Amino acid sequence: MKKAHQLFEVFNEESNSGVALKNKALKKLIFRLLDTVDSASITEISKELNISVPKTTSLVNELIEDGLIKDYGKVDSTGGRKASMYGLVSDACFFLGVDVKKYYINIGLLDFKKHLGTQKNRIPFKLENTPESLKQLITIIKSFISDLPVKKEKILSIGINLSGRINNTTGYSFSFFHFQEEPLSAIIQKAIGIRTYLENDSRAMAFGEFCCGEISTEKNVLFVNVDYGIGLGILVDGKVYYGKSGFSGEFGHIPFFNNEIICHCGKKGCLETEASGSSLIRNFKEKIKQGYSSSLIKKNKNVEDITLTDIIQAANQEDVLCIELLAEVGENIGRGLAVLINVFNPELIILGGTLSETGDYLRLPARSAINKYSLSLVNTDTQLKLSRLGEKAGILGACLIARNKVLAVL
Repeated sequence: MKKAHQLFEVFNEESNSGVALKNKALKKLIFRLLDTVDSASITEISKELNISVPKTTSLVNELIEDGLIKDYGKVDSTGGRKASMYGLVSDACFFLGVDVKKYYINIGLLDFKKHLGTQKNRIPFKLENTPESLKQLITIIKSFISDLPVKKEKILSIGINLSGRINNTTGYSFSFFHFQEEPLSAIIQKAIGIRTYLENDSRAMAFGEFCCGEISTEKNVLFVNVDYGIGLGILVDGKVYYGKSGFSGEFGHIPFFNNEIICHCGKKGCLETEASGSSLIRNFKEKIKQGYSSSLIKKNKNVEDITLTDIIQAANQEDVLCIELLAEVGENIGRGLAVLINVFNPELIILGGTLSETGDYLRLPARSAINKYSLSLVNTDTQLKLSRLGEKAGILGACLIARNKVLAVL
């Protein structure tokens, strides 16, 4: 089994030219095919990729030597002669996904065949733009790696999701941990010793959902991450849309409301001020101060300590106030979605993030608002679904992005 830096070289084109570069390109095509069909014979690979059988055989043998694929055994072929089937080696290498939330972190390990293995969810953490918070993030990642049943050397890359503005090409974060001129990805990479990539949390969740969730044949899909804030992942013609600088999807900061509520971005009237987890908590506290009752308060919980998770759990246990406030949030989200439908005319909208855990308490008022505010001729073609992956969407997205970055199959 080759070491991590040697596996990187298998897909690194920078130091090659001529025949070597062409061979690496062909290996990528073989890898991509096996990534899709799970296993194939030499003849099938040769035919599918239009490569001669001798050349295909040579490249497959080199990939076996690289430890990336293996002979799965023989199966009966149409000609009566048994053919060897080749596929990826699951434990050849691994990829780590780190999904950073406002108050906790989810981490998972993906193997080479895209199976999500070891996971650790809801590790306590407070996301703040401070050196201490960054240090804690790095400590949590290191601790997770040290407890893994696989060697660190077999982890080729780490994908980290953060909210806010992320340039996933340069590795810079413009919302959190921007204390030094060096890219945040490089800083974390030096601290941990594994190649590191950054991605916006909503876009990573969308990528996970696009690859492993509700999508089957749809090519134009919107993924809306409704958490403490609101984010958007966009799939256009089957490809994730990033925008010129990688900052697409700032759905939550559309100046939607004529209010005096200052958003965390510094502007007033953003969609997030009336249609997010933060607005839900604010409205809950205001209602309690006005004399409304809730099971959360009856449990002697201090209103200032109420979290989004508390409200979601109470709603799912039929707390009337929480359900009513969720309906208001759902209505406001639906108004925003109506705008997106009128602009994008998508086949599917997926509601994900923490608030999607409330199910129809969020989806139904959102659907009603969509019908009310969008063009009927347009919205009849748009499905509205809840995320199937839930918390796993972010982990999977981070792992898959890290995997694709290393293997250059984006």
